[in-house]
Amino acid sequence: MELKWIEDFLKLADTGSFSRAADARYVTQPAFSRRIRALEAWLGVELIDRSAYPMRLTRAGEQFRGQAADMLERMLEARAVARGLQSPAEGMLNVAATHTIALTFYPHWLADIKARGASIKSKMIAANVHDAVTMLVEGHADVLLCYHHPHAPVELDAARYDMIILGKELLAPYAKANMDGTPQFTLPATKDAPVPYLAYTPSAYLGRMVDIILQESPQRAWLECVYETDMAEALKVMVREGLGIAWLPESSVRREVRSKQIVRCGEGPWLGQVEIRLYRDRTNCKATTQKLMELVGK
Repeated sequence: MELKWIEDFLKLADTGSFSRAADARYVTQPAFSRRIRALEAWLGVELIDRSAYPMRLTRAGEQFRGQAADMLERMLEARAVARGLQSPAEGMLNVAATHTIALTFYPHWLADIKARGASIKSKMIAANVHDAVTMLVEGHADVLLCYHHPHAPVELDAARYDMIILGKELLAPYAKANMDGTPQFTLPATKDAPVPYLAYTPSAYLGRMVDIILQESPQRAWLECVYETDMAEALKVMVREGLGIAWLPESSVRREVRSKQIVRCGEGPWLGQVEIRLYRDRTNCKATTQKLMELVGK
């Protein structure tokens, strides 16, 4: 049993809607539904009456709701106590970031800060979007680094959280490079010869961005999905091996593009862009957090 299943169930009970609960938990509705099913399988009972509209809890679901809220509170308290017994490093900045940003953008950004004469000691906590946001909201992270797009925003109260735009990330399709530097596969391909497509899982944030690119393109891309993962780094390895095309953040492929291992296989409508944002809770008065905000605000 996973803690997030309990959080999912309580959000579903509060909203009375799978779609609204999934949005609030920053996951797709199919992924959210699978997690509710997993919780029901673990308990051995059905919590949701799916024959009714609007959705309602079963008798077992109603009974479990109160117990779940109490269980969640006690588990969070236990975690806080356990973490309180561990002495944090002096002046350490706790950074929550999405996996791709943690692996690609953050090291270069931190190096730039150091090059300007400043030094920040930090602890990186890489997670999916929902978990990273939750860490900030619950006070387990001092700052949050995440992507932002108008069609898939991270909704944090502007009255409570400071936000700084650190830059933009280009999302483009890449394929293995042939000996002459041309891409092994090109878009849009054809119905009879679709391109092998290396995709993000539906719950991955960058997967939602690729879906937006494909939906807004005036021309259809003929793709045959042959592989799925939620990690951009894993997709990059598959592209490098010539197994298909994938949409990858530009910052994650600089080395491979320079060495001519991979190359863009589409331009124009096949490109997308997201902002990289930094958030911090205004009530966070740690000296290290204040120092960082002053540095990036210059």
